[in-house]
Amino acid sequence: MTHIAVLGSTNMDLVAYAERAPQLGETVTGRDFRTVPGGKGANQAIAAARAGATVSMIGAVGHDAYGVRLRETLEHSGVDTDSLRTIECHSGTAHIVVDNEGGNAIVVVPGANGTVDHLSPGDEGVIASADTLLLQLEIPLAAVVAGAQAARRHGVHTILTPSPARPLPAELLDNIDLLVANEREAAALTDRFDPRDAAAALLDLVPQVVVTLGAAGSLYLTRGAQPLVIPAPRVTAVDSTGAGDTFVGALAVALAEEKPVREALSWAAAAAALAVQREGASTSMPYRPEIEAQYTG
Repeated sequence: MTHIAVLGSTNMDLVAYAERAPQLGETVTGRDFRTVPGGKGANQAIAAARAGATVSMIGAVGHDAYGVRLRETLEHSGVDTDSLRTIECHSGTAHIVVDNEGGNAIVVVPGANGTVDHLSPGDEGVIASADTLLLQLEIPLAAVVAGAQAARRHGVHTILTPSPARPLPAELLDNIDLLVANEREAAALTDRFDPRDAAAALLDLVPQVVVTLGAAGSLYLTRGAQPLVIPAPRVTAVDSTGAGDTFVGALAVALAEEKPVREALSWAAAAAALAVQREGASTSMPYRPEIEAQYTG
């Protein structure tokens, strides 16, 4: 079975549902509130596990009730948490407003994630045993770089989600095989607002790029080949929180299983389409039989 290692964040998502997100200085009335386990690292780990991979999570939770629930949620989805440390501080939180169109606005408070600034003993061994390493930017950049470098030393495929977007050093980019960004992240990294232009600029930095386009699907570029545009299934979005992480987790599994790129992207799009039709992040992520039923080739 495919083995995916994830080095990244775990957060408790504190989700308010409202007609629209408030503007600065404004208060709006919400219609519902939920606490949902999330964090980009944990989300991608759960998505990959539900898509059929063996998954190991490297990161940290706080010594609090949120930390207990985060660990239990990962384990319930089949994620190995032996490398998920418990730290004497609060767990990471994400404060999310979801509007009536399924869009979201998010403030992340790192908490225990902020202590993951290096690889701990045993982490490199977990990475070395994997087929693919998934990375994001909700933990200190030093650990992300160290993880990517460890993966390169051991011939492990690396996929980076550059979120939240920030300048990326060469020591990280030189060790990334595939970068998966949404339109806003791609624009922030390149100062180019057309997705094709942004993807082309990113391709100067890494060998392969995917820019996700929401309901319009995704754009794939690799050096020496024509771009691919992969449509997304037409669905009615309820909550887009975690959809990008669902896409990445499923894509990592498909690529590790050596599916052709076009098929892998379509398969990941099917997983994300299922996720946006449900509320929450980790709670919305589909299992492999659901993805197979949604996937139309």
